[in-house]
Amino acid sequence: MRPSIASIAICATVCPGAAGAQRAGQLIAAEPVRTAPAGMQAWTIVYWTTDGRGRPARVTGMVVAPQGATPRVPRDVLAWTHGTSGVATQCAPSLAPGFWTHSPGLDGVREGYVVVAPDYPGLGSAGVHPYLVGQDTGRSVLDAVRAARSIPAAAAGRRFAVWGESQGGHAALWTGQIARAYAPELQLVGVAAAAPTTDLVANVRQVPDRTVGALMTAFIGYSWAAHYGAPLATLGGPQTRAIMTRLAKNNCIKLDARPKLMTMLGVATVQARLKDRDLGTIQPWARLARLNSPTTTPFGVPMLIAQNPKDDLVAPAVTRAYAQALCRGGARLRYLTIGGSGHATSARDSAAATLRWIGDRFAGRPAPSDCGRI
Repeated sequence: MRPSIASIAICATVCPGAAGAQRAGQLIAAEPVRTAPAGMQAWTIVYWTTDGRGRPARVTGMVVAPQGATPRVPRDVLAWTHGTSGVATQCAPSLAPGFWTHSPGLDGVREGYVVVAPDYPGLGSAGVHPYLVGQDTGRSVLDAVRAARSIPAAAAGRRFAVWGESQGGHAALWTGQIARAYAPELQLVGVAAAAPTTDLVANVRQVPDRTVGALMTAFIGYSWAAHYGAPLATLGGPQTRAIMTRLAKNNCIKLDARPKLMTMLGVATVQARLKDRDLGTIQPWARLARLNSPTTTPFGVPMLIAQNPKDDLVAPAVTRAYAQALCRGGARLRYLTIGGSGHATSARDSAAATLRWIGDRFAGRPAPSDCGRI
């Protein structure tokens, strides 16, 4: 449920100047969620962020904290960055009934953390979602952590870790990449990414499941055409472009639902028509893909990457190559090879190990490294 006009007015007493200041990280509204699971208290939030060009934008999300009295010492924060849910406004995870069951990051609440779960720009808010656009997404994550600190009952502190899956792994890496420059007042202790999208050109070229890859290409095409003005005409004719647009505008990813017949037919058509198109060689798509691939220069904090060798969407070889490049740069990196059915459950399958690793980072224990063994 989105915050109402009444809740925004009420929040104005908690968040002074929220409606007019448009300051990055400013909380605009926070509305209690009455259906939060036992042991949790939650708020849907609206807050300000800035996009990669410095323009203000409203973004939505969820803040979830342990139930109980407000502690005297601020709680540590875990930013949960979700995987692909779609690129249309209605695809925001905080709007989905499955938010509570399909967000492994919420396990962090049981560890005593405040979990901040941003929807990302354009999901649940105005505009087209900048899918896999690193600066915009990373800024929205950092500003969500800032905004959570304005909810007194959450008692969110400055220390935080970020953990994401798939697209959210990409978001987590970008959050780590820009945190020190964009939000220097926050203290990042670690970055964890399950089956992350890394080298975007290599990920598109080597996607194991070409059918799913075609849908992701439609999302990228529609989103980047709107966000950057990249010409869809370089990817296909009018019919191909129309199908890609319909796929992007009308489909949200639901883990527990089979795709509709028309969606399957549309994806098959896009797959057939783009089989000889290489985003890594067509401009401006190739340049934008490289621009939005996370750096292999270490972020200055410990890192964890988890990857299933049977992943059907993010090629394990691409993830491994990215991890090896980080190691060559001097990163302190834990690399988990995980089991499970495949891509969709990567974060759930690695949750216990990841939360132990995150707990050690907050406790200040030495970070392990698998560099040299990857």
